Amino acid sequence: MCNDLGLSGVAVQSMRGAHSVCVHTPAGVCGVHSPAGCVILVGDPSWNASGLGGFHEHNDPKICCPSVGKVVENLWGHAYHVNALIYVTNFWICIHHALRGEYSLFEASTEGGGLVWFISYNYADGVWRLVSQLPKSHKKGVTCISGIMISQDVAMFASTSSDGTVHVWEMILPSSLGGECELSCVESILLGPKPMVALSLAELPGNTGNMVLAMGGLDNQIHLYCGDRTGKFIHSCAVKGHTDWIRCLDFSLPFSSYDKKDCIFLVSSSQDRSIRLWKVVLRNSTCDDIPHRKEGIGLASYIEGPTFAAGSSSYQISLESLLLGHEDWVYSVEWKPPPSSYLEESSVYQPDCILSASMDKTMMIWQPEKKGGIWMNVVTVGELNHSALGFYGGHWSPNGDSILAHGYGGSFHLWKNVGIEFDNWQPQKIPSGHYAAVTDITWALSGDYLLSVSHDQTTRIFAPWTDEVHSGERSHWHEIARPQVHGHDINCVAMIQGKGNHRFVSGADEKVARVFEAPVSFLKTLNYSKYQKSGLPEDLEDVQILGANMSALGLSQKPIYVQASNETPEKFGSDAMDSLETIPDAVPMVLTELPIEDQLAWHTLWPESHKLYGHGNELFSLCCSHDGKLVASSCKAQSAKVAEIWLWQVGSWKAVGRLQSHSLTVTMMGFSHDDSFLLAVSRDRQFSVFSIGRTGVDEFNYQLVARQEAHKRIIWACSWNPFDHEFATGSRDKTAKIWAVEDGYSVRLLLTLPQFSSSVTALSWIGTNSSTNPGLLAVGMESGLIELWTLSRGKPDTDGQAKSNYNAALAVRFDPYMCHVSTVHRLAWRNSKKNEGCIAVQLASCGSDNCVRIFNVKF
Repeated sequence: MCNDLGLSGVAVQSMRGAHSVCVHTPAGVCGVHSPAGCVILVGDPSWNASGLGGFHEHNDPKICCPSVGKVVENLWGHAYHVNALIYVTNFWICIHHALRGEYSLFEASTEGGGLVWFISYNYADGVWRLVSQLPKSHKKGVTCISGIMISQDVAMFASTSSDGTVHVWEMILPSSLGGECELSCVESILLGPKPMVALSLAELPGNTGNMVLAMGGLDNQIHLYCGDRTGKFIHSCAVKGHTDWIRCLDFSLPFSSYDKKDCIFLVSSSQDRSIRLWKVVLRNSTCDDIPHRKEGIGLASYIEGPTFAAGSSSYQISLESLLLGHEDWVYSVEWKPPPSSYLEESSVYQPDCILSASMDKTMMIWQPEKKGGIWMNVVTVGELNHSALGFYGGHWSPNGDSILAHGYGGSFHLWKNVGIEFDNWQPQKIPSGHYAAVTDITWALSGDYLLSVSHDQTTRIFAPWTDEVHSGERSHWHEIARPQVHGHDINCVAMIQGKGNHRFVSGADEKVARVFEAPVSFLKTLNYSKYQKSGLPEDLEDVQILGANMSALGLSQKPIYVQASNETPEKFGSDAMDSLETIPDAVPMVLTELPIEDQLAWHTLWPESHKLYGHGNELFSLCCSHDGKLVASSCKAQSAKVAEIWLWQVGSWKAVGRLQSHSLTVTMMGFSHDDSFLLAVSRDRQFSVFSIGRTGVDEFNYQLVARQEAHKRIIWACSWNPFDHEFATGSRDKTAKIWAVEDGYSVRLLLTLPQFSSSVTALSWIGTNSSTNPGLLAVGMESGLIELWTLSRGKPDTDGQAKSNYNAALAVRFDPYMCHVSTVHRLAWRNSKKNEGCIAVQLASCGSDNCVRIFNVKF
């Protein structure tokens, strides 16, 4: 047995079986994860001082490294959607963790009435661990958390929920690595019918030991609560100014300038499209008289606001500046972090710089003028492609030279200041992936890339990428194209086999199947991704379609021909980006660098060549014959007439057959290895086997060979033995069965695998030519877990015929940290290849957790 730790740091549990099997993930698929899209939540991602970022995909927390565009860790285990994640943002935690070699974060979810976890990473052993779990204090899901370090061993943080409460917590960190922490709730605040959606916690200026908690939400006001480590947070004042919901609050660190001594600043953003900067200044003791407002108020002076008491000190909060420039809701504001050089100094100070992100598809950097002190917008970056729908949050990198945004489509957008003498912000590569359930995957015939479709209404291509600079290193998996951007949820896809150009057919929540063909720009990009500069194969040099374009209100993707694209850039480089001032048509290009989100969303489309009309409901399943001559399709159905399977001839795309057998939706189909049989499984708990023959050039005959009720519940999955007329079926009844087609007209049950812990939702069989070793069966379940089972027959008799007994043994049960956190929708084996004397194959999976994963399996 071999246990490969891989990049995840978690060993795979290897079980008994006929083979020794080890599973690990390829570098570049982010440890155990594939590229992923962020959950659509306001302010979900976070970026800490170590350079690691955190975000959520479904209920699966992920740790990424934005600077290199990879996901590096998967924090598996939540049963419900995660609503919030933060690194402790006060800069003191940077010093604290730099000394101890440890980084920490908080995360919160809807689970069990709103649980909050404190998770820590130790550089010494490279392992993330759960340090503490907060009690179920909230009655509903936690929506926001904010925390600071008030000393090297004590952290304070607050959590708010849609139940209208805010809890303030004190956490005493362990004195040694790996120790336990002490956790206590020091205050519970009841807010009433209008819950808060934004929090920020800070220490008040003047070294008084007092803290202030700012809250903002649905009543358009900022509420300040003051207290200390012992709790007793008291409502001090409410600040008015915004005219719509407050979406984000962020306190600054103390400033180093003389005129800002004994003060901190609070920045707020709102759905009223404005940003307001508030100044909190230490005035005097509570017994002193508060001075009257000065008569001469100029642009450089602030408007004095309400005063409040905290302990024995008095503070005043005033409006410092009103920042206008965004044209839509401003979801996020954040102060720029201090330079990393401050880690070696005893005091850290706040730079005069703010980052904002808005639904107007832009992020802005704000700074005060050197002479007048008026805050101005000095940098604007954004995405203006047709598919971008705005930003839900923006974050600074630890050293302040990069800014990260996440958008409605689950996408990340990264810009870096590459200028030396002046600012020059340029877009950078960043992890990408689906942001809704991934419903189907298929490998290209050559195995060069993986195609996936999702309910996020996109089709995406992932491929290993080796660039010229790092050609000697291992390839990394990245999204290199987005062939289809649709207006309906996409349910199924099939790669068209056989010779010729790369083609696929997809089916969505519409009654039409659509056929797409790869343009020349993608073919050259694919060739470059494999670091081959020999040019296109001869049979593809006559491809005349460069790419595709789609109108903003259309669903069809129209071809862009080579002759009509004389001004199209030949390849992507740093000078090929269009100005953000205009929204150009699609500009297909050969990618010599990893594409950014703007290019993926608009410049890598494939042209649509055909539409297949015939079904009466939404498409549900597709498959293609191995010779590339037939495509079978099915749709959602509640009657036998609608549950027909349609056969389409590739090339002419004529309907050449309508197979009737089932009374409910056909959930999955597959052709046998020699294309002589078509297998279909259905929600009616039956499977059907049809014989498929060809009588002429455009004529096919088909006949129902067998129909049998195979399971007690819905049959979700099926898979053929690639070298024999044997197949497997998997069902909601938590069983998987092996069947054989005998003599071309009957089906016999060979084996029922032991009952699984969850519904079987995905199967994929990789076979061998051996008469006694049928191969390996991958099983995916509704729980997200994946198992590999070795299949074997009895030894042949003296007459050469194999015995009827059929055996199965569990070879590998994937570690949960490597698996999905919800239903596995599809499993697919990549073409195998020999590697150092042993067979190495790759297994791809997709699921409801919005994720696509690729595993290396070595026998």
